[in-house]
Amino acid sequence: MSLGQRVSSDHQLARLLQIGVVLEEVVEARAYRHLDSLSAAEREALDDEIAELLEHAAEESEDHRERLEALVAELDADTVAYEEIEQLVEAQYAQTSPDDFDGVLYDALCNEETAYKFYDDLIEAVEASDADYAIDRDRLLDTLRTIRAEEEEGVEEVTAIMERRS
Repeated sequence: MSLGQRVSSDHQLARLLQIGVVLEEVVEARAYRHLDSLSAAEREALDDEIAELLEHAAEESEDHRERLEALVAELDADTVAYEEIEQLVEAQYAQTSPDDFDGVLYDALCNEETAYKFYDDLIEAVEASDADYAIDRDRLLDTLRTIRAEEEEGVEEVTAIMERRS
């Protein structure tokens, strides 16, 4: 399903929210992967600002995932198998690995921008629809807008760190 379409059913909405859940899992895993891949000496030498950025990204992704899962649980729709959603996310949003970037900050920026764009598109698709969902539309949009704003803050934070280091 393209996010350029309207979200016309609980089933479509559930699927898109599940994509968000898996996308957040990918972001969380990548942040922890960066931290876990460091040797003790590298971890000691790691700038506190970058370590805090990675920790915050992982914690924020966990929070976003929980909020999205709560919305999915309220929908009157069958969910899609996790494996199918994972394949969609891999194909659409996770085509590169952290090692494909010039550094941790570029990967963090890519993750934040990808998540922001996903939520921006999802909000637009929900707003374009006149469907009645099993959950309150205003609460749904408020939740998605809050998550999108947090992703936008993440983009700005990573960009600011990159600019200070250039």
